[in-house]
Amino acid sequence: MALDLLVVAPHPDDAELGCGGTLARARAEGLSTGILELSLGEMGTKGTPEQRLAEAAEAARILGLDYRGNLRLPDGSLTDAPEQVAALAAALRQLRPAVLIAPHEADRHPDHVGAHRLCRSALHFAGLLRAPLEGQPHRVSRLFFYPGNYPVTPSLLVDISQYIDTWEASVLAHRSQFYGEAASETVSLAGVEARKALRRQWGNYLGVGYAEPLVSPLPLLTTPWY
Repeated sequence: MALDLLVVAPHPDDAELGCGGTLARARAEGLSTGILELSLGEMGTKGTPEQRLAEAAEAARILGLDYRGNLRLPDGSLTDAPEQVAALAAALRQLRPAVLIAPHEADRHPDHVGAHRLCRSALHFAGLLRAPLEGQPHRVSRLFFYPGNYPVTPSLLVDISQYIDTWEASVLAHRSQFYGEAASETVSLAGVEARKALRRQWGNYLGVGYAEPLVSPLPLLTTPWY
């Protein structure tokens, strides 16, 4: 398999919350897309692992994903430990994404911070010829990070105005997290509305309806610049 765009998420629903509109737009424009979760979110306050897998499958259908998988690493303990790095690096060799979007390092959730470090390490080892991994070495052509619970300064804004309804439907497919009693300011319907409002704010800067921010660790080259 060779995906055009892969999003790595610490838990089910993180990819949709972070950059679901970008995934919807990429799929509508003919790119192959996927989400790889690192854990089942089994330590979360709301929802069982079985519920969350079923919800993730429904969200994948809404987004038209070509792939969705879960490494079933330990929720609450995501880190760049060697065994976790090897598992993700092997998956990257199998899925061979051209573009990878991973969690941003600035976040209040330890798993999001750990997932960021894990992705950076796994990307490195996935490209090493002599790494003790199955499959052929693979390096992505572009890496981006999506925000979680902290503000970021974007390198790129993606116009998702035509896909905001798809974004919202994909998020709300994770029903156990957003219906019923709120578990936090983010795990609630109010949290979804807040994320939507942020997309409206970013879109306002571009003169469009809604936009999603992404951060690049390297400068983006635009030609011509004027």
